[in-house]
Amino acid sequence: MTPSDHRSAPAWDRVETFLRAHGTDRIPHPGGTLLSHLLRVEGLLADWGCDHAVRAAGLCHAAYGTDGFDQALLGLDRRDTLVDLIGHRGEALVHLYASCDRAAVYPRLGVDEPVVFRDRFTGADHTPPEEDLRAFLAITVANELDVLAHNADLAARYGPALYGLFARTRDLLPPAAWQACTDLLGPGTPGPDQVN
Repeated sequence: MTPSDHRSAPAWDRVETFLRAHGTDRIPHPGGTLLSHLLRVEGLLADWGCDHAVRAAGLCHAAYGTDGFDQALLGLDRRDTLVDLIGHRGEALVHLYASCDRAAVYPRLGVDEPVVFRDRFTGADHTPPEEDLRAFLAITVANELDVLAHNADLAARYGPALYGLFARTRDLLPPAAWQACTDLLGPGTPGPDQVN
């Protein structure tokens, strides 16, 4: 089943139109374009049984840029645009994902409880509710697995550390997401030069 099989008209079509209007179909990304990556991320989240808001956030997770991808589609002063498109919860999850200061937060995941997030836009710390933390982690896993599946160099460089991160947080992941982690990154999987 392809990622587009998981989407239902007209809401998903409206989101895809927005993404295309903001050039995602022309921005290079591992595996093709940013748009193809976003569609695959949404497809993974659907496969893993994530709800509509999490899937919508996965589809739009790059809207404000991320700590690993600094090309924003919208400024933070236009958050209402995304709220109108994917709803308050979906937009809040996109903002949580985009604002994550990975250097500060990733070492805390699976170690500290509760997990304190550092907002890379403001420098402020906050503690997201567990439901949001679970959504953040599902989007993170879907994003990273898709990138690593399409770039052997990145898989070799970052795969072991990401596997460690996901192993520490596996209790917060959808079971199918953890299985996908072990399939792509776990012990006994093909070497990074064999990742396609």
